Amino acid sequence: MNELAVIHRILDLARWAPSGDNTQPWRFEIVGPHDVVVHGFDTREHCVYDLDGHPSQIALGALIETAAIAASEYGLRLVSTHRSSSPEARPVFDWHFSPSDSSRRSPLIDCIQCRSVQRRPLSTTPLTASQKQTLESACGDGFEILWLEGPQARWNTAWLMFHSAKIRLTSPEAYEVHRDIIDWRKQFSTSKVPEQALGTDPITTRLMEFVMGSWERVRFFNRFLAGTWAPRIQLDLLPSLRCGAHYVLVAKQQARTLEDFVDAGRAMQRLWLTSTHLNLQMQPEITPLVFARYARENRKFSRETKVIDLAQEVKARLEALLGTEASNRAVFMGRLGSGPAATSRSLRHPLEELIITKPTITPTQHG
Repeated sequence: MNELAVIHRILDLARWAPSGDNTQPWRFEIVGPHDVVVHGFDTREHCVYDLDGHPSQIALGALIETAAIAASEYGLRLVSTHRSSSPEARPVFDWHFSPSDSSRRSPLIDCIQCRSVQRRPLSTTPLTASQKQTLESACGDGFEILWLEGPQARWNTAWLMFHSAKIRLTSPEAYEVHRDIIDWRKQFSTSKVPEQALGTDPITTRLMEFVMGSWERVRFFNRFLAGTWAPRIQLDLLPSLRCGAHYVLVAKQQARTLEDFVDAGRAMQRLWLTSTHLNLQMQPEITPLVFARYARENRKFSRETKVIDLAQEVKARLEALLGTEASNRAVFMGRLGSGPAATSRSLRHPLEELIITKPTITPTQHG
């Protein structure tokens, strides 16, 4: 296999890195047989969840880690350098691949394409000490995991998720995101989230599709027909109760810069791929972290006053669960457990659609 073919193969695996709502906030510019320029972007201007672009930066970190793992297949080492002169909302990274005598094939390569989100209930069998130690080691020296285990911790986390979900379902800003990212009546989607991956039953799914046809319908159902209850129970409460454990990835030093969040994304991806290697299923739970930060910094993120008040409640519940200091240093959160892999999932744009010849890109909301 020639050098350019190797680069294409590495990029073909790297594109399977996770990103919020399957945004895929990256484009690749191949500039030589060993060099790639990655043009990133974030969605902060139109996505309420992408606070200051940090979730997109975490996704870019996951991309870099995935490429580094994929490169080990060919005995290559990846050095990724952030161009500090590039705009924060459009970061650019220079990748250089070089031979490495010490690079051995990572067993995580086999998990890159099968790693996915499982939003449905999982087994409540606790994780073993060995599993937890392996996952903790995967995170690296700069991060630690706080485990939320046992019936009481799962219950408290479930209520946190339940209250956070109310913000998602009553905020017009969140509605606009959900309206655009769900691929209705689909099992797979290359650019969005297919409806069958949501985790709701068929009746609730069809009702959601109808209600989300307009914000006026959403407001009517929420106000007069308890419209948030069924999705909150099915998407948040029950899955939170049905898992082996929840976890919080905590930076030892509070993440502040783009590089900090990229490092967090690399740790998150190692953790996720390692959980897949251990035959554990995973679902991210980052919305409480986002809404708690909005509240902590007194930032108005919605035109609905009640939603702002709900964020303060989420912040209080998160701090009661983790402690104030740990909640400030938390960079990612999710739930884990044994169970079948998801039968519906987001796919990715074909590699040829992600390779550009000019550095100027105009990304759509969904990448």
